[in-house]
Amino acid sequence: MRTDVNDGGATAPGDDERQMSDAVWSGDWVAERLGVELAGDGLKDLLGLALRRNPRRAHLLVSQVLGKHVPQRPGTVHGAGHGLGARVRALLGEARARRAVVLGYAETATGLGHSVADGIGGVPYLHSTRRPVPGTRPVGGFEEEHSHATSHLLLPEDPGLLGGEGPLVLVDDEFSTGRTVRNTIAALHRRHPRAHYVVVALVDMRSARDVADLDAFAAELGARLDVVSLAAGRVTLPGDVLERGRRLVAEAESAAEAGGDTPAEAVRVGLRWPEGLPDGGRHGFTPAHRERLEAALPDLAAQLAGALAARGVTEGAGRAPRVLVLGSEELMYVPMRLGCALEEQLGDRAEVRFSTTTRSPVLAVDDPAYAIRTALTFPAHDAPADGPGDRYAYNIAPGAEAARRFDAVVAVVDSAGDTPELHAPGGLLARLAPHTDTLLLATVPSYTPEPEPEAEAGPGSRLPEPLRGPRFSSYAPEDVGWLLQDVSEVTLEAPTEEREEAIQNGGAHYAESLPVEYQPSAEYQRLFHSALDDAAARIARAVGTVTETVLAERGPRPVLVSLARAGTPVGVLMRRWAQQVHGLRLPHYAVSIVRGRGIDTTALRWLAAHHDPADVVFVDGWTGKGAITRELAEALAPYPGFDPELAVLADPGGCVRTYGTREDFLIPSACLNSTVSGLISRTVLREGLVGPDDFHGGKFYRELAGSDVSGLFVDTVAARFEEVRASAAADSAALRAADREPTWAGWRAVERISEEYGIGDVNLVKPGVGETTRVLLRRVPWKILARRGAGSDLDHVRLLSEQRGVPVEETDDLPYSCVGLIHPRYTRGATGADGKAVA
Repeated sequence: MRTDVNDGGATAPGDDERQMSDAVWSGDWVAERLGVELAGDGLKDLLGLALRRNPRRAHLLVSQVLGKHVPQRPGTVHGAGHGLGARVRALLGEARARRAVVLGYAETATGLGHSVADGIGGVPYLHSTRRPVPGTRPVGGFEEEHSHATSHLLLPEDPGLLGGEGPLVLVDDEFSTGRTVRNTIAALHRRHPRAHYVVVALVDMRSARDVADLDAFAAELGARLDVVSLAAGRVTLPGDVLERGRRLVAEAESAAEAGGDTPAEAVRVGLRWPEGLPDGGRHGFTPAHRERLEAALPDLAAQLAGALAARGVTEGAGRAPRVLVLGSEELMYVPMRLGCALEEQLGDRAEVRFSTTTRSPVLAVDDPAYAIRTALTFPAHDAPADGPGDRYAYNIAPGAEAARRFDAVVAVVDSAGDTPELHAPGGLLARLAPHTDTLLLATVPSYTPEPEPEAEAGPGSRLPEPLRGPRFSSYAPEDVGWLLQDVSEVTLEAPTEEREEAIQNGGAHYAESLPVEYQPSAEYQRLFHSALDDAAARIARAVGTVTETVLAERGPRPVLVSLARAGTPVGVLMRRWAQQVHGLRLPHYAVSIVRGRGIDTTALRWLAAHHDPADVVFVDGWTGKGAITRELAEALAPYPGFDPELAVLADPGGCVRTYGTREDFLIPSACLNSTVSGLISRTVLREGLVGPDDFHGGKFYRELAGSDVSGLFVDTVAARFEEVRASAAADSAALRAADREPTWAGWRAVERISEEYGIGDVNLVKPGVGETTRVLLRRVPWKILARRGAGSDLDHVRLLSEQRGVPVEETDDLPYSCVGLIHPRYTRGATGADGKAVA
């Protein structure tokens, strides 16, 4: 499916931005000589034409609003991308937009893509790069067929950034044939298939054949593909366009400036750049990064304004001086935003413009009917992987029109590009110096991700290694490492009644077999999605509260170890919070704990061999009456290095000190089994299958991938982190100041219920929404107690009860929202505290 959206009325740049000439279009020179025809409403307001020095393509569409080849108001450049992003958000709808990831193309669209991400709001951004970074492993790459520099690398700090299920928004400056987009999507779809792609460009110039080819490609993938642009049109080329172009380039006199043979005197501006803030999207740029940059921009612009004032640039009388903020190749977004902030601070005291250097070789002709009037050529200054080569800065030298001269140029580079080549004779600064009165240099630190620490060899070095997605589980590999062994090929499932009968007759343990995975009805799935939408912000706040508490009390870099499998979605969310809000990449593992058998001791040995046990924080989803809390404490008693304190999302039973809330509300991940837990089964501990040095077992239900909502659950909750960030921090602070000693109120309530209903065993009373749901999904329940007026949190409980013929009894004096009851007189295979059948 394809939807094409273009503005049809794109705002044209102002007179000054159209290179000070209204009389002609800046594409007439090429159109007349090359025979190129440009057709489409608004295109000539957005584009000019120039000749490439590229044997693959003769012409270049020169954008007036990209901020690459033509100096432009930085606010206009950012506004073009921001507006496109707003239209993508409207296309997707708020819920899907929150789950989107934006990918921009190097080099020309790195700033545009970032601006589109700003317009969508609250989404992460990554751009491709042609600069390898030592110690950073690519997660993918693709080719740009028509470009002079083809190979693109993807180097996200978080390898799972592109692995979500939400829409992927791909941004380029022009959409010409669609081949690069197809290459990109094909490469990424093999790793992380998704249902929706959106292509964003300033202009859509595809032919009818190109449009049909992309439609066929999307249909083959079974994905939806939308296209959003400011304007659409067509370029018609003569058959001999390449030969004509080569002839014109050979004949034309280049306006490239000579000079700059001596080192330039650039005044350094020491920007107070926020520590650890990325300089762009090469390794990913999160909403938390965006918030930090927005807060820092006024101060950064004030430093530039002060440097200009100190040189007398903005203090003189007469006309407003022209100031250019010049970015460097892929470094577009930060210089552009600095330009926006500088423009805002200086107001009418200066005309601020923005453009960027580039790899693209283009013929310069000093004619108002041509888009590239002048060119400065200089050697690369960032030690590129493909070796030394020329770089270019266009339309900065004034050429024949003195009014186009810039009074000041602020060159912005990253620290990787602040090399001797930058300052050398013939380098960029030397080329700029003759064409401006004041030359400033501002350097921002090149952000380099910290490599993952390698585990040292030790007692646990021969132990099994964690399993990770996509080979085991549908979670991204960095979300969780499963300290389990894969027993997917072993048949362990049986119908619930048959399974409990076997337990009753043979005294078997519940962890030796698996229940058949519950397949939810369409109505139940609707309930899940409705509950998720309703509870996402509430869950996000609880995730933030418990994570902030863990970081404050167990920081600075705790190791999260979730109890598989109910604790694992919570562990994934806590890891996401730490990364999104604090930039921390916390290790996260999932381990097995079995009632009556304790925790997986092989997993404990692995953790001790690879991490300081004191840093380990055990995580679970919720507490019921506290049986697992007590089980964990007993299991860890022989291992004094581990802290038995359990961190949970919800603690309605009053069993732990570290929690997000003590309310008993619906956590939608409790509604389902493997399909919300990475497609992993309950853990298995069975003699003959699990040896003394093996991890406990688990199955990966790959065949249920079509029903998997694990990523949806995590992404939906994580999308609400920003809006609850302040309230979660306040909740955590209040929690840490309060008396949090466990009350064990839940245990006492369970004892009372067991006695009142004549059950005689507290292990057959399952309190709370989560535990009651488990009873209905996995066991043969007797009845459900529901607190009167509990509301929509129990809709799924009522539906499951109706489907299984289980009575729901409403009561007024229940401390939980609901309680599930199992009675040995009605369920012969009901199991007690030791995991065996109750007699």
